[in-house]
Amino acid sequence: MKKSIIIAVLYCCFGTVFSQNAPYWQQHVNYKMEVSVDVKTYLYKGKQELIYTNNSSDTLKKVYYHLYNNAFQPGSEMDMRVQNIPEPDGRMITKIKVGEKEIKESRIKNLKPNEIGFLHVSNFKQDGVFASTKEIETILEVTLAKAILPGEKTTFTLDFDGQVPVQIRRSGRNNKEGVALSMGQWFPKIAEFDFEGWHADPYIAREFYGVWGDFDVTITIDKDYTLGGTGYLQNPNEIGHGYQAEGINVVYPKKTKTLNWHFIAPNVHDFAWAADKEYVHDIVKGPNNVDLHFLYKNNPKVIENWKALEPLLVKIMAYFNKTVGEYPYKQYSFIQGGDGGMEYAMCTLMLGNGTTEGMLHSAPHELAHSWFQQILGSNESKHSWLDEGFATYIEYLVLNEIADKKEENPFSDLYPTYYKLVASGKEQPQTTHSDRYDINKNYSVASYYKGCLFLSQLIYIIGKEKLEETVKRYYHDFKFKHPTPNDIKRTAERVSGAELDWYLTDWTQTTNTIDYGIKTVADNGNNTTISLERIGRMPMPIDLEVEYVDGTKETFYIPLRMMNFIKENPNPAVKRTVLKDWTWGNPNYEFSITTTKKSIKKITIDPSKLMADINAGNNVFEIK
Repeated sequence: MKKSIIIAVLYCCFGTVFSQNAPYWQQHVNYKMEVSVDVKTYLYKGKQELIYTNNSSDTLKKVYYHLYNNAFQPGSEMDMRVQNIPEPDGRMITKIKVGEKEIKESRIKNLKPNEIGFLHVSNFKQDGVFASTKEIETILEVTLAKAILPGEKTTFTLDFDGQVPVQIRRSGRNNKEGVALSMGQWFPKIAEFDFEGWHADPYIAREFYGVWGDFDVTITIDKDYTLGGTGYLQNPNEIGHGYQAEGINVVYPKKTKTLNWHFIAPNVHDFAWAADKEYVHDIVKGPNNVDLHFLYKNNPKVIENWKALEPLLVKIMAYFNKTVGEYPYKQYSFIQGGDGGMEYAMCTLMLGNGTTEGMLHSAPHELAHSWFQQILGSNESKHSWLDEGFATYIEYLVLNEIADKKEENPFSDLYPTYYKLVASGKEQPQTTHSDRYDINKNYSVASYYKGCLFLSQLIYIIGKEKLEETVKRYYHDFKFKHPTPNDIKRTAERVSGAELDWYLTDWTQTTNTIDYGIKTVADNGNNTTISLERIGRMPMPIDLEVEYVDGTKETFYIPLRMMNFIKENPNPAVKRTVLKDWTWGNPNYEFSITTTKKSIKKITIDPSKLMADINAGNNVFEIK
């Protein structure tokens, strides 16, 4: 095929997406896997067939796979990171007493041979011909038997052997909540190749990036275990365990010791599952006839809390559909996995022994990731704030929506945590790779909190309605693709008409801060002159409210010149005056208002408190 024809075909297949390069393309995979699990030894064996489509303009001579389970071995890069990072993740350490001192020791460091995780590949072939492989801890490097030309497909086949580690982080066996198998990152997973090249990151700490495709997975396991996870079960009436059609009782042959669970998952970029003998399995109808599956331990208190959670999550999914866009699958599973909460395709593995109220701070967040990561598949490793922050944003919106008492600013609790990070002097830019943060907590604040503030602050910058429209259009334009930070910025620009490159640059690529203040207020008879100053490096437009002694109010809006934009009045009931714009080059700004008949009581910069000004103490002038 001629190059021009190839480009035209790709354009038709994927559409135009406003990213760094056009026309947009992304790789595609089809997985077929058969795996057999020994629940006594925690060893598993599998075969994998992967059809790989090279939609790029590059000729690929190598490919890379992730072998995540190899991280859970003494001396691994993950182990070394735990041993050397200040304030390591509490789930990955053991505290031991040495005399009067308490020492934190890596849990990975002390794993025995039958407790470690491993994943090894053998018999790797490309279109039936052996290819050369090299295992480099959590990465498999494959030198291909034949280069894959642009537009070509090839088929990889391989065998794999794995051992499920004692659960240290996310995936593993026999965790503190007693769940037998939490199977995330369990199979050889091909790395993503995009416009930036290969993303074969070693598994050190967190976050993932995957190739879109279809999964056909058969899991053979002891018949007493109930499974939940990614995909649609194809043989529910053979399996039972609560999946079978209503009125059907499954009777297993006496000699049956195992069951073959066959799942199909269309258009996803990961596949996870969990299994336990004691799972209770509920199915609840969600919005748009989506089946919501709940799998949790058979414990009276746990059952009570999960039952109370189920109707709330139906409401939450409906809210996410309305706020972002329709959930595109017909199934989602909430599974007690025993370690924090982690998002996967069509499911989450989460803690399950807590209270209903406690789980309402994890389940909605993990469900939110179905939009921001599982459907909008951004590169979590490089731009963790783009999924964690945005999931946090709609999580806080929905928790406020279902609360008995609604807050005018549902994000108000997040701002002080960001301010505390700034004050520590240890903030790193959001462009920092997820594995490269010096302190775990600082990663969390930058990704979850500051990432959320990126959106909540856009309410202040372009207006609430424009942001709501931006989020919906972003989802519509980039679902089942790999959006980048520039894509959310450009979407907001298209919706609002504002220029926002300064905002993306300062907020995400630097540690510049916002700090505006009221410098002086001078009464000149019939006029009052107000002098403002920009103290921080980061520019912003300014909303300013003047409250008079008689109780009336009016507002003043100072546009930011580099935005080339005037925001609509966020409160039309209050008179607003649009003043001359403010340039970044001049840190000072002065204007006068007529106060012939009124005395000023109070002047406030940003009464909404949506602007992340690190020093609110100089934002208010009050005459007492």
